[in-house]
Amino acid sequence: MARHVAVVTDSTAYLPPELLEKHHITAVPLTVVLDGEALEEGTEISAPALAEALRKHRPVTTSRPSPETFAATYRALAESQPALDGIVSLHLSAEVSGTYDAAVLAARDAPVPVRVVDTGMVAMALGFCALAAAETAEAGGTPDDAVAAAEKRAEGTAAYFYVDTLDYLRRGGRIGAAQALFGSALAVKPLLELADGRIGMLEKVRTASRAIARLEEIAVEHSADGRVDMAVHHLAAPERADQLAQRLRERVPGLADLHVSEVGAVIGAHTGPGLLGVVLSRR
Repeated sequence: MARHVAVVTDSTAYLPPELLEKHHITAVPLTVVLDGEALEEGTEISAPALAEALRKHRPVTTSRPSPETFAATYRALAESQPALDGIVSLHLSAEVSGTYDAAVLAARDAPVPVRVVDTGMVAMALGFCALAAAETAEAGGTPDDAVAAAEKRAEGTAAYFYVDTLDYLRRGGRIGAAQALFGSALAVKPLLELADGRIGMLEKVRTASRAIARLEEIAVEHSADGRVDMAVHHLAAPERADQLAQRLRERVPGLADLHVSEVGAVIGAHTGPGLLGVVLSRR
């Protein structure tokens, strides 16, 4: 069947490959710069390789896709789908990346109309928005319908994260060196939240076990009413993630879909190995 609306997102959505394929979502990769070498997130550098580099204190930075990369993506979609009425391009928060700006520049000269959306989201919080847009497009919706579906999903989505140490946040400029040293001395384990497009401090908890238990409680508390999709993210902590996912399956009556996935460099470079996150998205 001819598709009239194409959906594009970026690699920070961390959507499982089978969902990208099933819903015909195109994910444009961000770039990871490791020891001066530019690598595509998700294809040229794996999450385990990233985690190992971070443990060894090797310099890791990230950069947005170029406008030319987006332009090539839009052209390829238009050429491969002659019936296309438009493209909906959904991206991580403009507060943390220039990806949205690059997509806007590319959209100006695209061969079909492109709606570029700053979702204000990261990780599967962005992924759920992309899924909502794709499902709307599959049902025959217009580009405007797909954008509206994504924006509605974003309004009902929240994300919370646990990190093992404040050191990676310090390296990324998210907190000061004195605060990181003080937190390490007291064994403080930070809980972070996505708010207003940024990842910021929510609570500080003593000990890892208490912090992970608190992360679970927050997820359960915010999933009390209605149907909700969830994602559990991690970096180099698969057992923790699987255990948390199992407990959430048992404790959230309205749970619909639950995805477990490892984050890439854009989140991982600022949080470090041991990251555990929960994304809640109301249907």
